[in-house]
Amino acid sequence: MKDAGTLTIDPVDFDSLPTDRLQAMLAAGETVQDCQRVLEKTEDNIVGELLKSAGTFFEWQHYPDGDVYDHETHAQYYYHAHPKDERPGEHGHFHTFLRPKGMPKNVKPSRAVPDYKRPEANNDALSHLIAISMDRRGYAIKLFTTNRWVTGEYWYRASDVVKLLDYFLIDIAQPSWPVNKWVSAMIGLYRPQIEALIQSRDESIDLWAKGKKPDNVYEDRDLEVTSEIDIDVADQMSDIRAALARRKSRGAA
Repeated sequence: MKDAGTLTIDPVDFDSLPTDRLQAMLAAGETVQDCQRVLEKTEDNIVGELLKSAGTFFEWQHYPDGDVYDHETHAQYYYHAHPKDERPGEHGHFHTFLRPKGMPKNVKPSRAVPDYKRPEANNDALSHLIAISMDRRGYAIKLFTTNRWVTGEYWYRASDVVKLLDYFLIDIAQPSWPVNKWVSAMIGLYRPQIEALIQSRDESIDLWAKGKKPDNVYEDRDLEVTSEIDIDVADQMSDIRAALARRKSRGAA
């Protein structure tokens, strides 16, 4: 997946995170693992659960048809796949978004992009948050961000996209309650890494623009993935629990 413009991030220093953040990450991770556990009891997984009624699986097509959209929170996601030679080891990935009606009123699209256009409708200017790459067993293996052209989003500054993470929640039963809970909880479980990836996204864009000097870096098809990391849910949970245990042993609040 990585191309010449992709940045990676430094490992998280879990001991530097506030206790309440670690506890929130732990709770989110427990939800992630519980969703996986329930599906595994019937030999299912997150991807299979989402696609169980989809019929033939086609590259590039959004699943489910019309995406998943919560009309109260205005959070949105879909799953799709690229040709296998473009994504070695990946089955497909989730793209997550938030639309303006779910955003704080002081968060607006950046007008600094060269082709900014006022949205035609007041809920059109969606922001991409993070993508979650899945392997063929239906488990998460990467987190990554993308250039604007990849998802057709409006461009928001990294500092604003980080704020939007607090508002992403898919709190509906269809098409699958465990998948919706899992996608929502993954953002909480990996919050520090996602924040760093979003910051690196903007750094990647800036470096690419300086190096290549394209007419419009946001539409440059040579820059697709802007930042990424490999992930493992069990490892993340182990690191969180270890940090909390060390804090408890020191008597820290």
